[in-house]
Amino acid sequence: MGTFPDIQTQLGNYVDQFVSFLDTTFEGFFDFVYFITSRTINMIDDFLVWLPWWLFIIFIFLLGWYFKSVFAGLLYSIFIFLIGTFGLWTDMMTTIAIILAAVIICLIIGIPLGIWMAFSKGFSTVLRPVLDAMQTMPSFVYLIPAIFFFGLGNVSAIFATLIYAVPPVIRLTELAIRGVDKEVVESAQSFGSSRWQMLKKVQLPQAVPTIMAGVNQTTMMALAMVVIASMVGASGLGEQVLVSINRIDIALGFEAGISIVFLAIIIDRVTNGIVEKVQNRRGG
Repeated sequence: MGTFPDIQTQLGNYVDQFVSFLDTTFEGFFDFVYFITSRTINMIDDFLVWLPWWLFIIFIFLLGWYFKSVFAGLLYSIFIFLIGTFGLWTDMMTTIAIILAAVIICLIIGIPLGIWMAFSKGFSTVLRPVLDAMQTMPSFVYLIPAIFFFGLGNVSAIFATLIYAVPPVIRLTELAIRGVDKEVVESAQSFGSSRWQMLKKVQLPQAVPTIMAGVNQTTMMALAMVVIASMVGASGLGEQVLVSINRIDIALGFEAGISIVFLAIIIDRVTNGIVEKVQNRRGG
């Protein structure tokens, strides 16, 4: 009586059959996605590697200076220079390329979905549980379908990162659009604005700071997937962390880990600086 009854469900098998069906039915689509994504990552990576190291450091300094302060710009430049001295310059560029590609895809998908959720309560009701599942599901689980559809490599890393990192920008875009002052919206409607005009000229400009906060969260979550994505063959700093774990190489692990921390600080501060600039301009 104390043991669980011999009752078994085959839910996992049904999911496996569904994924196999998707892979067979939409094989051409997945091949197209793989081609576009791999080309995008390679183009960004090749461009970043082609840039002279000193020019990239100057660019980071200017970003920090413009969005934060001169001290911040100098500090970020030192961080980037230190990563280069660790011998991880190329790995850093690959990591940045993966993050940029992932964030761009997240924004292309996430912002329109967030706007749709803001205008449709029914769609919002359906999508919210999906977003909850995407955020609460262990991130390692995303690696399984990534490998199944795209094999090992950076494209699988983008796919897993996309599922993990896209919910914040969707949620905050919806929140931003819904949070626009109703009096402002009613005023635009009274002047005969169409829904598109109201969205373009009233709601989106008002919602930009909150949407940028979503971009910040998405970017940071994409960076958090760097090490996990290395388990499916993603190159970059995450791969070096994984190598250091396998070799029990404390020196390499520290250098690769602190490099990821440096990137996280720079990305977080710069994106927050963009939000502050937008808010200050609105206040002005």
